[in-house]
Amino acid sequence: MAETFDAIVIGGGAAGLMCAIAAGRRGKRVLLVEHANRVGKKILMSGGGRCNFTNTGTTPANYLSGNRHFCKSALARYTPWHFIEMVERHGIAYHEKELGQLFCDESSKQIVKMLLDECAAAGVRIETSCSIERVQPGDGGAALSGNFHVHTTHGAFSAPALVVASGGLSIPAMGATGFGYELARQFGHTVLPTRAGLVPLTLSGKHQERLADLSGVALPVTASCNGASFSNFMLVTHRGISGPSILQVSSYWQPGDELRIDLLPGLDALETLQALQRERPAAELKTVLGELLPKRFAQRLCEVWLTGPLSNRPIKQFNAPQLREIAETLQHWPLVASGTEGYRTAEVTLGGVDTDELSSTTMQSKRVPGLFFIGEVVDVTGWLGGYNFQWAWASGHAAGNAV
Repeated sequence: MAETFDAIVIGGGAAGLMCAIAAGRRGKRVLLVEHANRVGKKILMSGGGRCNFTNTGTTPANYLSGNRHFCKSALARYTPWHFIEMVERHGIAYHEKELGQLFCDESSKQIVKMLLDECAAAGVRIETSCSIERVQPGDGGAALSGNFHVHTTHGAFSAPALVVASGGLSIPAMGATGFGYELARQFGHTVLPTRAGLVPLTLSGKHQERLADLSGVALPVTASCNGASFSNFMLVTHRGISGPSILQVSSYWQPGDELRIDLLPGLDALETLQALQRERPAAELKTVLGELLPKRFAQRLCEVWLTGPLSNRPIKQFNAPQLREIAETLQHWPLVASGTEGYRTAEVTLGGVDTDELSSTTMQSKRVPGLFFIGEVVDVTGWLGGYNFQWAWASGHAAGNAV
């Protein structure tokens, strides 16, 4: 005999926990099922163990989706300030790192404890190390049997509401699987193609050889691709490039797309070179660039991309067209990425359950009454910097108030 609840939430990540809290606060009997041995594993590892739990500058423009309007309703009804209020109520100290990104002063464990305390106060039952064997629709709405039967390694459960908060494919070492997508397809939902987002880019062949020994070098850049631009640090790695600006732009990049990197963000490269030519005519090009960029990086840039053997020449010996060409390369460095590091290191999964088949106010399926999809499993992906957590809180809150 299946144990009955008002709602069953599959997945104990940020979205699932928030949904369970919101539903439990309304007096609903909620069961949260998590296949890992503890809830909130991605919360624990986020922000270097400090958890970048939201971003005060969150707007719908910070998200990628097949329908860019879909996220508006949930984000408007549960804002960063709602979550901050909970954080403050639990006495968790936090700070703004940059660009509206809020982090715990101490540890991400505080956020997980806060969510577990809220679940306990709301009467939510949590089953960890609980794998789902199969999910069956009920008999079309008999009040006692529930509409969804969930068979697990801990027994059978049923409820008239089923919330899928099982996340995406990113970081499989943390237990990520495609379970949510399979379940969506089982119930007739369209799943848009998925790929790794917020992920380092890889280089191959001569592109990789030219930079491999500069691994560890970091510099501020503006990275641009397909109309999106992000200014922050780029880090050279053994296999390619990473750092916040690259992670951000990776969500907009696909193999074959042009990637452009401004190595002197905030400066007009030509004006800068012309000024240096006037003020320090005898200085070598690689010397003056080594003062604007990391020295080793500037030297490699000169050897390979700019002037080759001419990089030892004084800057006064470059004519106007040559200077323009150097400036153009500095402002639009044409790096050719071959791929990404994939789901292994990706922070998020792009694509997912098609938002056209969900209600933007409740996250409920338009195809199957009582079925909800929230968080990363849905085709809504935020930028780096706390936006994905805010989507998890907002979409979880929306579903939790609707079940």
